[in-house]
Amino acid sequence: MTDRRLRLAGVGIASLLLLGGAPRGALRSLPQQDLPAPFERYLATSVHLSSSERRALLSGAPVTTLLGGVDAGKEVAVFGAIWINAAPSDYVRRVKDIESLERGGAFRITKRISDPPQLEDFAQLELPQDDLDDLRSCRVDDCDVKLGAASLRALRSEVAWDQPGADAQANASFRRLAYEYVVGYRQGGNARLAVYRDADRPTFVAREFRSMIERLPALGAMPDLRTYLLDYPNASLSGSTDFLYWQIVQFGLKPTVRINHLVIQDRADSTVIASKMLYASHYFWTALEIRTLIPDPSRRSGFWFITVNRSRSDGLSGFFGRLIRGRVRNEARTGTLAALTATKTSLENAAR
Repeated sequence: MTDRRLRLAGVGIASLLLLGGAPRGALRSLPQQDLPAPFERYLATSVHLSSSERRALLSGAPVTTLLGGVDAGKEVAVFGAIWINAAPSDYVRRVKDIESLERGGAFRITKRISDPPQLEDFAQLELPQDDLDDLRSCRVDDCDVKLGAASLRALRSEVAWDQPGADAQANASFRRLAYEYVVGYRQGGNARLAVYRDADRPTFVAREFRSMIERLPALGAMPDLRTYLLDYPNASLSGSTDFLYWQIVQFGLKPTVRINHLVIQDRADSTVIASKMLYASHYFWTALEIRTLIPDPSRRSGFWFITVNRSRSDGLSGFFGRLIRGRVRNEARTGTLAALTATKTSLENAAR
């Protein structure tokens, strides 16, 4: 992965699943008050904001910081928060309409997957030409497109790469494999996620995901949600809805195919949205974003929007990775800052 690819990927990490668009308008000042107790505890134990950052947050400005306690060779973890003067239900409504929320700009296409999944759900999925060209010579342990070994072997054996119409065959095969992947996940959970063999040792997506989620802070990722994300589909989660969707995103230098599992849980004191990346054709093994929407009666209408985004990649290790990881993290933080401001602006403008 080149330096520029990682630099651009860092921005994408931070803005995953947040509303896009440029910031508009000035932020309105808020009274200097205490934060809701769960949020206060989380900041004290896990984030450790400076006094100036805390003042900015209380005034209504977005605040972001990088989180510690991660494996620097493969993980980026970003915290962000902002006050939004709108109803939490307004944001949840947008998330449920994921095809409209993640449309335009970097999002080339976003499609919600049926329950149960149907092969037709993937009818619009076509690999970028660069990926089709790479797949002509791909081998296990040597492929720019992230695919499990079994999927890669299927593509190699099913497609007549030296014949006219090979690209159409490859797209049809990839659509079927994507469909089978989500069906497998719906039936067998994390155990059915990919095993990548494009490095010196195999990378088990399920193992990487478990390692990430077991170290999430208590805010948002309560025990019942942790259990659900780890043991799905053999676990239930009260007050929740969920769905899968796929998309093609202009991500870094390459259009990237992604498949996500999104879970929305309504609680007595908050709403939690978890976005779990099941597959990405480039850059990432897996990612998890926890968004927590906490009302604050002392400020009348509105809510605290809190996001913790953790992503695991194979591009931050080794000599080259050490040289650029600082830049990747800084730009991930910058991307989160812009996304938080855009989310606030969009929701507050609509609420007026």
